[in-house]
Amino acid sequence: MTHPPWRQGFHSAIDALIYALSVYAVPAVIGVVTLVALLAWDSQYESGGSQPLAIAVIEERGAALTPAQAAERLRGAPAVLHQDTRLSEAPFWFAFTAAAEGASGGEVELPSRHALQVECWNARTLEQIGRANRSAESGGMRALKAGFAIRLGQADAGLRLLCRGSFTGPARISALHWPAGHLAASAQEYHRNAGLLEGGLLVLSAFVLVTAIINREWLHVLLAVWLLASLRMGALSAGWDTQWLGRSIPADWILLTRKLTIATYFVLTYALFARLFRDDLRKVGAAWLLHVAQWSCVAILGAALTLPFAQFLPVMWVTVGIGIAAIVFFLARILMVTRSAVALWYGASLAIVLLAGVYEVLAASLGVKVLIGAVNHVTAALSSSLLCALAIAEQMRQDRVERMQAQAALKNAYEAIPIGLFTLARDGAFERANPALAAMLGEEPAQGERRYWRDHFEQGSWDRLQDLVRRRSGGDLEIRGMPRAGGAPRWYHVKAALTGERIEGSLQDFTERLEATETLRYLAENDPLTGVLNRRGVEKELAQATQEAAAGRPLALAYLDLDRFKLINDLFGHVAGDEVLRQACRRIEGLLAGGHALGRIGGDEFVIVFRGTPIQAAAAICRGIVEAIGGAAFQTGDKAFQVRVSIGLVEVAGPLLVKDAISVADRACRAAKAGAGEAVVVYQHGARVFRDREQELRLIERLGAGVAPEGLFLMMQPIMSLRAPYDSLNFEVLVRMREADGSVTPAGVIIAAAENNGRAAVIDRCVLSNTLAWLERHRDTLATTRFVSMNLSGASLNDEKFVQDAFAMLRDSPRAVERLCIEITEGVALHDLGNTKRFIERVRGFGAKLALDDFGAGYTSFSYLKELPADVVKIDGSFIQSVNAHPANLAIVEAIVELGRNFGMQTIAEWAEDRATVEALALAQVDYVQGFAIARPLDPERLLGAASSAGFITDADVLRYVRDTLAPARTLERWDPLGEPPRAGMH
Repeated sequence: MTHPPWRQGFHSAIDALIYALSVYAVPAVIGVVTLVALLAWDSQYESGGSQPLAIAVIEERGAALTPAQAAERLRGAPAVLHQDTRLSEAPFWFAFTAAAEGASGGEVELPSRHALQVECWNARTLEQIGRANRSAESGGMRALKAGFAIRLGQADAGLRLLCRGSFTGPARISALHWPAGHLAASAQEYHRNAGLLEGGLLVLSAFVLVTAIINREWLHVLLAVWLLASLRMGALSAGWDTQWLGRSIPADWILLTRKLTIATYFVLTYALFARLFRDDLRKVGAAWLLHVAQWSCVAILGAALTLPFAQFLPVMWVTVGIGIAAIVFFLARILMVTRSAVALWYGASLAIVLLAGVYEVLAASLGVKVLIGAVNHVTAALSSSLLCALAIAEQMRQDRVERMQAQAALKNAYEAIPIGLFTLARDGAFERANPALAAMLGEEPAQGERRYWRDHFEQGSWDRLQDLVRRRSGGDLEIRGMPRAGGAPRWYHVKAALTGERIEGSLQDFTERLEATETLRYLAENDPLTGVLNRRGVEKELAQATQEAAAGRPLALAYLDLDRFKLINDLFGHVAGDEVLRQACRRIEGLLAGGHALGRIGGDEFVIVFRGTPIQAAAAICRGIVEAIGGAAFQTGDKAFQVRVSIGLVEVAGPLLVKDAISVADRACRAAKAGAGEAVVVYQHGARVFRDREQELRLIERLGAGVAPEGLFLMMQPIMSLRAPYDSLNFEVLVRMREADGSVTPAGVIIAAAENNGRAAVIDRCVLSNTLAWLERHRDTLATTRFVSMNLSGASLNDEKFVQDAFAMLRDSPRAVERLCIEITEGVALHDLGNTKRFIERVRGFGAKLALDDFGAGYTSFSYLKELPADVVKIDGSFIQSVNAHPANLAIVEAIVELGRNFGMQTIAEWAEDRATVEALALAQVDYVQGFAIARPLDPERLLGAASSAGFITDADVLRYVRDTLAPARTLERWDPLGEPPRAGMH
């Protein structure tokens, strides 16, 4: 039913009026009425005024007094209004007149709250009037309020009473006369105040405790306990601490409970203070003072448990005074620093209690008791509790504000966070979803329509999500979304947990990250230019294939090198070269079958892994590749390029390492590249190249220890002078290695393995050391030896440690060094010309000679010859082998000889195999010759019995030429820089 607007406005105004009356008007009226009542209305407990009585007091010291003796002694005692016991626990006798002048009847109150027992007599007749303590009473005496009371009759006016009392603590002895009925009204007011204090603080403590338990705020538990301790302290100050909840505490427990009340209250006050202002205390400093307060808590607890009440009080005064001073200091500093409203209320509450405690200490120790009274203590306790309530309210307000701010921030984050957040019902329906999730799900559903999980994600994902949340340990899963119109399905990462009957979780789209990961994974194993595998991908593919080969499955590996490809890059640029590479890969892939993998491992170098393919079938495919690559030109724009390919194919069987398989295939490819006509070289399993590779690997392993391997030995190959073949015994030191089966590994294999493993210096150090030692031992036997050649590898010359060791060995063998000639290959010498010159100069400084090995192989070294102060030029053997077959080679040899002569250098020709070569070298005026035509490498001991290098010639034709042609032609035309000058008259 729809009401007119004026009626709706009328009802709203009535609601607002009722709310204003309830919230503002009623509390204001209550406050005004309360103030008027306190100021103008009569008290319901009107008790009239009490009159103090003058008393005479003596302390019972020594032997106990009888009532007669006490009455006698009291006659001379002065009359006072009150007397303090000063913590004495001895009995006190006191006498007073029962009623003031003009008064009759009524009651006398002995108000000391520290009185334990009082007994009274008629001072004239010594007749006992009554006796009372905290648990029993008799006669006309009873316990009342904090002390005791004596009932008087009409006839007792002017009666003089004699009393004996036992006290503990800082007691004050006094007597008050109350008119008839007025003490009862005062007692009612007293108990009313006690009930007000006890009830108010109990209710407040219960409220704080329940609030703390509900909110699990343990600080409020501490506050509730502290409020109860405040209640007991108020009871102690007001004198009604002998009861609890209307029940009397046993007399034997009173003193102990008083001590524990004081100690516990002080400890709780410190604990509450330290907890409330824990963070602030770190800022104000003075940690030592806080430690003093801590130890004061320990001291007062120990005193309460071990000392009698009278001895406990002085300890309590000292420790409480120290603790209160420390807390007041910190409280003042904190309020000055933080200026927090909560800290202000808490501080005010603690201040009231602390001031009350200070007053108690002063009153007890100095006897200043002007403010003693139940109302004052009740007011202090209630005021402190009220301030605590205000502090709690302020803290709750701040917590509410912070909670609302956090909720607002959480809501904003929920709306703005780019991750999808959702709440699902148990049937999979979306109950809540933030905007990010709504965008992931697509179009909004129609009015009243519900979205379900299974409608947006792949089949089975709802069951997987339920299994995930049932585990209750949290977790995540990856699911695929349903494909949208015109797009591929998306991938999502889901985290979810079960909350009650609902599933709370988050959804994050990681499709782009997945695609990027797949792209990176692809690029990690594929060549970005051609799309085929890269080196890593090839090694991974081959590693899997070699495992299958170890199980007996056929495997072949091809190494491809495009010929003349570098020319395309140099002449037409890399763009054209890249296009040729792509087209070449497409042609090769067109001939491969399943299980075959093509990879690019260099600029124009490729590898094909033929998994499950016999070597014959792989060879046929490789020949087809040669035809496909070289049979048709590669078209790039308006240019056409003719490219050939060389292929090395090896059969892989057994557990062969990936790098070893590629290395052997590379050797086969180089053989195909160097061969004439055949573009495919096939190495079947068991071919010699595999054995060579295995031997090289064994050598590398033996060289890995950093010391010369076992089996290493030296051989010598004679070098004959073409000027005076029978005058000198010269030779080159060669290294060999004897295997366990007696076979000998040649120098080329040893040096290659050492250089590949970075151990060339190990070999060279061994050879140099043994050579120098051998020359030193046989110096006299080798009288005709002019020079002994020894080759150093380039790797050793780049090893600073080896160079220093070599110089040290040369320095320590001066006589052997005179005959040593160190050979350095031309390529090493020209690699770092400055370093080479310094090395040559140092070596020649020790007396050794130096030769440039393999000279002429680079063709460009002629211009550098003048920069190298060498003694000998050793002509590269490739020119010597075909010196008679190719006139150009002879011309090069003659040029090198002439060039060396101009620079004052001798020449040595190696690889001389027959008489024709020796004869041609002699005609070209080469100084020395080395090769099988003269002698093969020999055991060093064989050289010790020879006089000249010519003495080892075994070829009759060569021997005839040397003896008949070269020996008679000796002249004295030239001095031999490698040895001593020829003797006069020798021809």
